[in-house]
Amino acid sequence: MSTSAMHVAKTGLNAQQSRIQVISNNLANVNTTGFKRDRANFETLLYQTFRPAGAQTSETTKLTAGSEVGTGVRMVNTEKNFQQGNLIPTDNAMDIAIEGDGFFQVLLPDGQMGYTRNGTFGRNAEGLMTTSSGYPVQPEIIIPADAMEVNISKDGIVSVQQPGNVEAQEVGQLTLARFINPRGLTPVGENFSVETQASGPAVVAEPMSDGTGKLVQGSLEASNVNVVQELVDMIEAQRAYEVNSKSISATDEMLRFLSNKL
Repeated sequence: MSTSAMHVAKTGLNAQQSRIQVISNNLANVNTTGFKRDRANFETLLYQTFRPAGAQTSETTKLTAGSEVGTGVRMVNTEKNFQQGNLIPTDNAMDIAIEGDGFFQVLLPDGQMGYTRNGTFGRNAEGLMTTSSGYPVQPEIIIPADAMEVNISKDGIVSVQQPGNVEAQEVGQLTLARFINPRGLTPVGENFSVETQASGPAVVAEPMSDGTGKLVQGSLEASNVNVVQELVDMIEAQRAYEVNSKSISATDEMLRFLSNKL
């Protein structure tokens, strides 16, 4: 039983170490545009059943509760919290924030479609609207080289003001992607996530339609990490780690006592 207790405590140490890693990643990305905090979820391991509930205790009586001992804990998954982050004004015409549901679509170098809430956009030498890493925003939008002003409406219409033209010229339409289960998306780094079977297929629509949010030009969405809450969670995980380590120490002392006395 003592060695079993050590194993159970070891699973607790592993679980809390994983939780600390998740919290550390949240804190590391506190200033990452569009970042959504992660939460670690845990589940119990199999139970050892010595006497099941309902077992006969006499000719006319039965156990009201079973004799079962747990074998520990493990992390079952990490889950993203898609709560809206604060919108930070930047006064940069190519910075776009999403207020509400939806993701920007970006074509990644490997040919996959990446989904992000980071609207830090610019344009390359050909005038194509891209991310900071140079990945093209989808659908592709080309901004003329002589554009004096770029305007992006709440519903995603991109227009430019060119010399000699009184009226603004429309050059493209931004769309947003929604998912039935956005928590099923797989993060792949660089602020991007990709579609999975768990997330379901992307539902693409213009902003402010089919449940998508609106675009806010000249702003960026800040991370939704709450530093104070993360620090509280870190202290809690640290104390749980210490208690599990003390369980191992207590079990070791019990075994040492037995070996010295027998």
